[in-house]
Amino acid sequence: MSVLSLRGLSKAFAGNAVLNGVSLDAEPGEFIALVGPSGCGKSTLLRILAGLDHADAGEIMVGGKDMSNIAAANRNIAMVFQSYALYPHLTAGQNIAVPLAMKRLSLTQRLPLIGAWLPGQGEIRAGIARDVREMAALLKIDHLLDRKPGQMSGGQRQRVALARAMVRHPSIFLMDEPLSNLDANLRVHARGEIVELHRRAGVPTLYVTHDQAEALSMADRVAVMIGGHLLQLATPETIYNDPTHIEVARFVGQPRINILQAIAENGRVDFEGMRLALLEKVANGPISLGIRPEFVKLSPSGRSGVAGRIERLEFLGSEVIAHCRLDISGDSVIAKLAPQEAKDLIGGMPVGILLAPEQAMVFGTEGRRLRIAEVAGARQEPAYV
Repeated sequence: MSVLSLRGLSKAFAGNAVLNGVSLDAEPGEFIALVGPSGCGKSTLLRILAGLDHADAGEIMVGGKDMSNIAAANRNIAMVFQSYALYPHLTAGQNIAVPLAMKRLSLTQRLPLIGAWLPGQGEIRAGIARDVREMAALLKIDHLLDRKPGQMSGGQRQRVALARAMVRHPSIFLMDEPLSNLDANLRVHARGEIVELHRRAGVPTLYVTHDQAEALSMADRVAVMIGGHLLQLATPETIYNDPTHIEVARFVGQPRINILQAIAENGRVDFEGMRLALLEKVANGPISLGIRPEFVKLSPSGRSGVAGRIERLEFLGSEVIAHCRLDISGDSVIAKLAPQEAKDLIGGMPVGILLAPEQAMVFGTEGRRLRIAEVAGARQEPAYV
């Protein structure tokens, strides 16, 4: 049974649809990354799940219980915000203790002067302090408990925010781009920490990010959202290698996938010597052909492949990105090459552009993936000099 089930969630602001019938199931202990461009509805979905906003339609089931009309404070769902949302006048220890104090102490027991004299509150506060110390030790921030947020680095504030979310032992974790304020090196380190903490906690996690590298490297499954629609939910390998929609293929992958215009005729696609037979019937007319940059090679001699020209080269250390343009159509094509393959290439030189037909993806006019039955016209491998 799924721990979390979202069914047909829709939301609009001033007549503008932000979520369009989003449905999703999360299994026990699963890490799901919600990825997509800005404005696609990722953060809105998290806010609705946390109870900070309301859906116009649909239902939220947590452990088989409908949460649609349950107040945020009673959902036992923890959320880590992009800005961390720490109280600046409280120490790290006090920030971590806030959700425990709200849950275990009554309103009068929380009062600054009167609460300290009420019976029973001393034992409760001692238990809260103990739980805070244990969580701080787990996240290796016990030395920061007496510091205020202004005295901590971005990475330290992020750990405090995570500790505050984890200390209450929620049934679901929600994380809204928690690494976006960190520098590049710290982000890579923090990815591993969050995944390890998730495994220890053993509860479902929904992680919002616009960074596809985070989504692919951290998640058990990735949900790609475009324009308020959840286009595909699958493992990172499936999302990258087998996208079901052209927008998923375009968004996931760095550099972006090459999309070339071709013509379908009588169930076949021909593109510069590449011949693909489709499994399903499609109307004759234009279609889109997609090939990832790592499956594009260049022939410096120009004797094989599609005639083109290198516009510019980007040296990235372990790889070289070649931006090319086809002579016949003017389409841009990107190739991802090893440095050895690109050592004799220069900007402006004519080349043969070789596309791997067995790695081609075909998309119809509505963006849906079309399955290929047969591939012909194998690529000739270039000889790099």
